[in-house]
Amino acid sequence: MFLPARFYWILIAAVAIMAAGAWWAWLFPVGIALLAILAVAVAADFALLWHRKGITAERRCSERFSCGDDNAVGLRIASRYPFATRLTVIDEVPHIFQRRDILFAHALAPHGTATITYRLRPTRRGVYGFGRIRVFAATRLGLLQRRYTCGSPLNVKVFPSYLMLNHYELLAMSNQLTMMGIKRIRRAGNNTEFEQIKDYVQGDDYRAINWKASARRNQLMVNVYTDERSQQIISVIDKGRVMQQAFDGMTLLDYAINATLILSYVAVRKQDRAGLITFNDMLHDFVPPACSQAQMQNLLEALYAQQTDFSESDYSAMLVNVNRLVRKRSLLLLFTNFSGLNSLNRQLPYLRQLNRNHRLLVIFFEDEQLTQFLSERPADTEEYYQHVIGEKVAREKQLIAITLQQQGIQSLLTTPAQLSVDIINRYLEIKARQLF
Repeated sequence: MFLPARFYWILIAAVAIMAAGAWWAWLFPVGIALLAILAVAVAADFALLWHRKGITAERRCSERFSCGDDNAVGLRIASRYPFATRLTVIDEVPHIFQRRDILFAHALAPHGTATITYRLRPTRRGVYGFGRIRVFAATRLGLLQRRYTCGSPLNVKVFPSYLMLNHYELLAMSNQLTMMGIKRIRRAGNNTEFEQIKDYVQGDDYRAINWKASARRNQLMVNVYTDERSQQIISVIDKGRVMQQAFDGMTLLDYAINATLILSYVAVRKQDRAGLITFNDMLHDFVPPACSQAQMQNLLEALYAQQTDFSESDYSAMLVNVNRLVRKRSLLLLFTNFSGLNSLNRQLPYLRQLNRNHRLLVIFFEDEQLTQFLSERPADTEEYYQHVIGEKVAREKQLIAITLQQQGIQSLLTTPAQLSVDIINRYLEIKARQLF
């Protein structure tokens, strides 16, 4: 049983009136009457709320959450009371969110039901624990509240951003991928595999006419081509300390994992074989390239448990393991970050060796906060110095991309927010131009 603020205000008013009776005697009986009315009302409230168990509530949400996305959580509340009730609903969300605003005021009609929906955005992968649902019920009088403890504790696993996969698929079905920034790549040259020969119909490319088959059949026949398939796309994720930098509550590693999942989904849909390698001071995980239906689940399970630490990444060990595990020429997408040219120069020999046997694409990140800071006009001398240092850091990122290009290594400098779109565009461009 809980006493809300209304009860105390009425009690204070009754006591104040009784105290005023020391100066005006006629007020003392008024205060006594108010106290008596309050006692009767509280007793009536108690009888109404406690004569039966009147409130039930349950939590409805997915068994797994998507990292970096808004995940819906629903609270379904039902009343068995034959009168209208006013409810205060508190859901015990995982402590990692540090939210104190999951409190809802709601009114229910007699024997009514309601569903309250709110959203949570996890920024770390792992297991999140929900607690119980606390419901405080009151009548229209509002002098007492009865607390109900409903639902049961629930553990939810937070996986990489699988909700984005559904979003991309829906956009693809409605031909609206350009809204997300996915470009249509115009093919240059013959980048396809032969599939079959068919009868010529109006609209077919006359350059694809097979003259020998046409002569044998005495009618025009054309060659049909399809995109080259079964190419290997392997995401290589650096889990070292350079990937601990955070943007918008998520580390660079989380952005890389989400982008890897989306890219692998696109690659599998295009009949390419998607794989995964993770490393820091040693090789951690290797998912062999495949394009089967179960491959996305394999990648999701492998990416779910990835964590970064403060170790220095060993590119020499990564090179040895890639050469040992990946025999066929593949497109390697290396997700990493460089603090400066010196950081790149230490790893450049290993990157050159990787690029000899495979097509290497190095993805590293632009600092969005630094870009925003440089776009603002300096206000004082100190900010001028900060701008000079910031421009030097931003310029080094551009020099890293130029250095990689001079070594024949493709690179992609992008912001964490644009990573998924930019990497898909680059993959489609590489595939269309047959660069690996």
